[in-house]
Amino acid sequence: MSIWIYTHSACLQHDTGPGHPESAERLQALLTRLREPDFSEVTWQEAPAASKDQLARVHESAYVDAMLARIPKEGLASIDGDTVISPASGEAALRSAGAAVAAVDAVMSGQTQRAFCAIRPPGHHAEPATAMGFCLFNNVAVAAAHARAEYHVDRVAIVDFDVHHGNGTQAMFAGKRGYMYFSTHEHPLFPGTGHAPMPGVDNVVNVPLNRFTGSADFRDAFREFIIPQLEQFGPQLLLISAGFDAHELDPLANLSLTTQDYIWATEQLTYVANRFCNGAIVSLLEGGYDLQAVADAGAAHIRTLADNLA
Repeated sequence: MSIWIYTHSACLQHDTGPGHPESAERLQALLTRLREPDFSEVTWQEAPAASKDQLARVHESAYVDAMLARIPKEGLASIDGDTVISPASGEAALRSAGAAVAAVDAVMSGQTQRAFCAIRPPGHHAEPATAMGFCLFNNVAVAAAHARAEYHVDRVAIVDFDVHHGNGTQAMFAGKRGYMYFSTHEHPLFPGTGHAPMPGVDNVVNVPLNRFTGSADFRDAFREFIIPQLEQFGPQLLLISAGFDAHELDPLANLSLTTQDYIWATEQLTYVANRFCNGAIVSLLEGGYDLQAVADAGAAHIRTLADNLA
């Protein structure tokens, strides 16, 4: 098994309050699973903090400053009805985005083919100047922009199989040369975006799935839409927004995927990466709110990434 895992203790200290689904327990469940003996060969890396310049490639500079200034010195504060912050949230958000940057550095420099960011808060709902949906900074977008800026990668693909559409990632990259965004997601569901297709935009592939969709329709979406257009794009780096909330056990959504579906989808993505970008994949934790599901499906995803190298 060969994969680098980026995380930081600050990600567990980000407190969203009692009963909030985006809790430290969900990340801890995955980390506990990854500390078991069958994952003894993974390489653990401490996530650095992202710089303001790195964040400002996709977020408005004033937003970055304002977001960090809103971090409370004590207690909890609400950005909106879903998004809660606490004194540790600023560092957690910086470390999460920094993990994404460092993982791109490791993969693009050839230190490893595969990296996974075990982080929170998640990121794919964060827009250029708006925090929402549990997200403060858009980690996968920061990673993609870093790859383009620092390594002159011409074609960066982002595949998002979180059950919620990544409105923030779409907002940042729709119509921009060098990026292509692919998303399978339940629709209708928060945040209400992700209609297919987008008129006049050729670098966004949205595949909305009806409620109670199961394995067959999800796999058909990959076979018919995601994989063919991903291969046509020919990515030089593949990023994955890895949310596990489409799992049948998840309390926040209504799809019916199993851990085997995540293994299958990950295998399809590794085949593309091995063909087009020397196996270069960085995957980042997004959603997933059932502790057993996020631990089991997340671990299976990571093992599949590690076991299917170029």
